[in-house]
Amino acid sequence: MRGYSSDEPAGPSTPNALSRGFGVLGDEWTLFLLRFALLGCRRYTEFSTRMPISHAVLSGRLDTLVRSGLMARHEYQQRPPRAEYVLTDSGRATWPILTAIWGWERTWVHEHSYETPPMRHITCGQETTPVLTCRECHRPVAVQDLDTAWGPTGGWRSSVPEVATRRRSSTRGAAVGHTFYPDTMAIFGNRWSWALMGAALLGVRRFSEFEAALGLPPSLLSGRLSTLREHGIIEQVTGESAAERSEYRLTAKGLAFFPVIAMTIGWSERWFGSDEGPALIQTHRACGARFAGELTCDQCGEPLRGTSIDLSALDSTS
Repeated sequence: MRGYSSDEPAGPSTPNALSRGFGVLGDEWTLFLLRFALLGCRRYTEFSTRMPISHAVLSGRLDTLVRSGLMARHEYQQRPPRAEYVLTDSGRATWPILTAIWGWERTWVHEHSYETPPMRHITCGQETTPVLTCRECHRPVAVQDLDTAWGPTGGWRSSVPEVATRRRSSTRGAAVGHTFYPDTMAIFGNRWSWALMGAALLGVRRFSEFEAALGLPPSLLSGRLSTLREHGIIEQVTGESAAERSEYRLTAKGLAFFPVIAMTIGWSERWFGSDEGPALIQTHRACGARFAGELTCDQCGEPLRGTSIDLSALDSTS
């Protein structure tokens, strides 16, 4: 991709903000817990009655969110004992990520076990689809509009998400019951799929290039690429002659996932960032400013806020 520098920082590879942030959020149950927490759920029973989840998994995910700083557990001295799980500032700040996922799944994914409800912008009263814009110049932004380079804490090996939880695996068409974010989890739900998606967004296209950048064994790399192809996120393009190697390119659906990635990068850098500097440095080519993204309403153009989106429709899809 034009504007991407592949030079990695020197020194040992240690998990950076992207590794930690995507590691925490790369789990379907975690995203669903955050969704209901944003809707006002606090007590264990409120989560368990809304989600088809075992008590062991629910307890584990809540503990992970507390350890990661996205929730705080408040215990009350009463009989019987009562505890509440309350979103912290970093937990509440995930709303743009979930909003971007909501918009992408509604637009691009039609194999849900339920119909993804429309999003309503309270400010203008219209149904809306979020648009990623530059916070500095307020223009819409796609990944092709950015110059991207590794920051002081960047690098492929440092950015592969940490394994915070055991992922729930599923395949399209399998009898797995509820799958709330099927295609999002094809990317987020496996740390190597996310790493592949990040590499593809930055312009890596050939099998050997993915292998060299990420250090993946060929069999694992092939399997992850097949999963992304199955979900229509990446396509394999074969060269016109036998001498030309095939390439893996993002489809329109894959490119449209960039707002989710951009919001997660911004959130990760804000809450897990290092004093040594960012993992990625992105510059918006149109205005020359360091890129910071925000979501705006496609109807009125105003920035979306956590308090300006009607979330009530989401509470009916559990």
